[in-house]
Amino acid sequence: MSNRTLQQHIDDDTNELDNSNTNSQRRRHLEDELSLLKKYQKNHPEDSHDPSSLELFCGSNPEAVECRIYEN
Repeated sequence: MSNRTLQQHIDDDTNELDNSNTNSQRRRHLEDELSLLKKYQKNHPEDSHDPSSLELFCGSNPEAVECRIYEN
């Protein structure tokens, strides 16, 4: 588990996108991830932890089966 913050993750992705040696498949992945990270940051301004892939997915798809929360 990384100790990286949300902003560090955004910065890392941005820096990698700025690298002309980044291949097109990786670039598409980074662009998608960066979009989700920025959306997460906007919707959770008080939260600085680096969200997991599931957190990013559920942030954009709260109605998805994978994102349901069951309480006893």
